[in-house]
Amino acid sequence: MSHRAYISIGSNIEPAENVRLAVTALQTVFGQLDISPVYESEAVGFDGDNFFNLVVAVTTNMSVGDVNQCLHEIEDRYGRKRNGPRFSSRSIDLDLLLYDELCGEYDSVLLPREEIPHHAHVLCPLANLIPTAIHPILKKTYQQLWQEFSVPTGFRKIEFVFE
Repeated sequence: MSHRAYISIGSNIEPAENVRLAVTALQTVFGQLDISPVYESEAVGFDGDNFFNLVVAVTTNMSVGDVNQCLHEIEDRYGRKRNGPRFSSRSIDLDLLLYDELCGEYDSVLLPREEIPHHAHVLCPLANLIPTAIHPILKKTYQQLWQEFSVPTGFRKIEFVFE
């Protein structure tokens, strides 16, 4: 049975190169991706270089746990350090945001990801991909959530070529 999953991608260490690497790695695993525009945003929770962020949608037969494990393997392959502070610079940051309409904890992954309505760099790209889909807990569309969001200074859509 196939499932629809939404994955956020972020990088603030050589972000253009690492975003391209992350997208290529995800295409290798999942095949066709639906890709949001790329946004640039200031670091959240620490002083650091700006991030490039986007969200991709995949179709998969993997379980939640297997998708999450795959994301960690890709992060590790491209230099993600897990022993530092929670908020820090990252070569690649991949997070499973949504998996079908699941709500709750599955394979130690909380779905939907709690940060979706709190961070422009997650909410805006998701609203680009699935504007009329309804957040399973907040019962509002992602477009509604984005329209109600107070956009932070420095958050902007950028022109980005993946090839």
